[in-house]
Amino acid sequence: QVQLVESGGGLVQPGGSLRLSCAASVSRFSINTMGWYRQAPGKERELVAITTTDGSTNIADSVKGRFTISRDSAKNTVYLQMNSLKPEDTAVYYCYYYNHIGFTTKWGQGTQVTVSS
Repeated sequence: QVQLVESGGGLVQPGGSLRLSCAASVSRFSINTMGWYRQAPGKERELVAITTTDGSTNIADSVKGRFTISRDSAKNTVYLQMNSLKPEDTAVYYCYYYNHIGFTTKWGQGTQVTVSS
Protein backbone atom coordinates (compact mmCIF):
# COMPACT_ATOMS: atom_id res chain seq x y z
CA GLN A 1 0.00 0.00 0.00
CA VAL A 2 1.51 3.28 -1.12
CA GLN A 3 1.68 5.95 1.56
CA LEU A 4 1.93 9.64 0.67
CA VAL A 5 3.25 12.10 3.24
CA GLU A 6 2.53 15.73 2.44
CA SER A 7 4.06 18.77 4.08
CA GLY A 8 3.99 22.50 3.55
CA GLY A 9 1.01 24.72 2.99
CA GLY A 10 -0.37 27.36 5.29
CA LEU A 11 -1.31 31.03 5.21
CA VAL A 12 0.63 33.49 3.07
CA GLN A 13 0.09 37.02 1.85
CA PRO A 14 -0.47 37.77 -1.85
CA GLY A 15 2.85 37.77 -3.66
CA GLY A 16 4.38 35.40 -1.17
CA SER A 17 5.82 31.92 -1.61
CA LEU A 18 5.25 28.45 -0.24
CA ARG A 19 6.70 25.04 -0.93
CA LEU A 20 4.79 21.79 -0.79
CA SER A 21 6.39 18.40 -0.64
CA CYS A 22 5.04 14.89 -1.02
CA ALA A 23 7.00 11.74 -0.26
CA ALA A 24 5.85 8.36 -1.55
CA SER A 25 6.72 5.09 0.16
CA VAL A 26 7.63 3.27 -3.06
CA SER A 27 10.64 1.63 -4.62
CA ARG A 28 13.11 4.04 -6.20
CA PHE A 29 12.65 1.98 -9.36
CA SER A 30 8.94 2.70 -9.51
CA ILE A 31 7.64 4.16 -12.78
CA ASN A 32 5.12 6.73 -11.77
CA THR A 33 3.57 10.12 -12.12
CA MET A 34 3.43 12.34 -9.07
CA GLY A 35 2.28 15.84 -8.53
CA TRP A 36 -0.44 18.10 -7.26
CA TYR A 37 -4.07 18.85 -7.83
CA ARG A 38 -6.10 21.44 -5.98
CA GLN A 39 -9.71 22.02 -5.07
CA ALA A 40 -11.18 25.37 -4.08
CA PRO A 41 -14.52 25.63 -2.26
CA GLY A 42 -17.40 25.03 -4.65
CA LYS A 43 -15.09 24.06 -7.51
CA GLU A 44 -13.93 20.81 -9.05
CA ARG A 45 -10.51 19.37 -8.37
CA GLU A 46 -8.05 20.58 -10.99
CA LEU A 47 -4.54 19.72 -12.08
CA VAL A 48 -1.79 22.02 -10.87
CA ALA A 49 1.41 20.25 -11.90
CA ILE A 50 2.58 16.69 -12.38
CA THR A 51 5.85 15.05 -13.27
CA THR A 52 6.68 11.56 -14.46
CA THR A 53 9.77 9.48 -13.76
CA ASP A 54 10.88 10.00 -17.38
CA GLY A 55 11.19 13.71 -16.63
CA SER A 56 8.11 14.95 -18.45
CA THR A 57 5.93 17.54 -16.74
CA ASN A 58 2.50 19.06 -17.16
CA ILE A 59 1.71 22.41 -15.55
CA ALA A 60 -1.61 24.23 -15.57
CA ASP A 61 -1.66 27.46 -17.58
CA SER A 62 -2.99 29.32 -14.55
CA VAL A 63 0.23 28.71 -12.61
CA LYS A 64 2.86 28.63 -15.36
CA GLY A 65 5.70 31.00 -14.64
CA ARG A 66 4.81 31.07 -10.93
CA PHE A 67 4.86 27.43 -9.82
CA THR A 68 7.64 24.93 -10.37
CA ILE A 69 7.47 21.18 -9.85
CA SER A 70 10.58 19.14 -9.17
CA ARG A 71 11.42 15.62 -8.13
CA ASP A 72 14.04 13.96 -5.97
CA SER A 73 14.01 10.45 -7.39
CA ALA A 74 16.26 9.02 -4.68
CA LYS A 75 13.72 10.12 -2.05
CA ASN A 76 10.61 9.49 -4.16
CA THR A 77 9.59 13.02 -3.29
CA VAL A 78 8.08 15.77 -5.40
CA TYR A 79 8.13 19.44 -4.56
CA LEU A 80 5.88 22.26 -5.66
CA GLN A 81 7.49 25.66 -5.33
CA MET A 82 4.78 28.29 -5.44
CA ASN A 83 5.82 31.89 -6.00
CA SER A 84 3.85 35.08 -6.60
CA LEU A 85 0.83 33.53 -4.93
CA LYS A 86 -2.58 35.03 -5.61
CA PRO A 87 -5.82 34.83 -3.61
CA GLU A 88 -7.23 32.62 -6.37
CA ASP A 89 -4.57 30.03 -5.54
CA THR A 90 -6.36 29.41 -2.25
CA ALA A 91 -7.41 25.76 -2.17
CA VAL A 92 -6.74 22.38 -0.66
CA TYR A 93 -3.77 20.91 -2.49
CA TYR A 94 -3.71 17.14 -2.93
CA CYS A 95 -0.67 15.06 -3.69
CA TYR A 96 -1.26 12.64 -6.57
CA TYR A 97 0.49 9.38 -7.34
CA TYR A 98 -0.09 7.07 -10.30
CA ASN A 99 1.77 3.79 -10.80
CA HIS A 100 2.30 3.08 -14.50
CA ILE A 101 2.92 -0.63 -13.90
CA GLY A 102 0.12 -1.47 -11.48
CA PHE A 103 -2.22 1.21 -12.88
CA THR A 104 -3.07 2.36 -9.38
CA THR A 105 -3.83 5.84 -8.12
CA LYS A 106 -3.29 7.27 -4.66
CA TRP A 107 -4.26 10.64 -3.22
CA GLY A 108 -2.75 12.42 -0.26
CA GLN A 109 -4.91 13.73 2.56
CA GLY A 110 -4.63 17.30 1.29
CA THR A 111 -3.00 20.41 2.66
CA GLN A 112 -4.62 23.83 2.88
CA VAL A 113 -3.05 26.79 1.10
CA THR A 114 -4.60 30.15 1.90
CA VAL A 115 -3.48 33.35 0.18
CA SER A 116 -4.88 36.38 1.97
CA SER A 117 -3.82 39.71 3.35
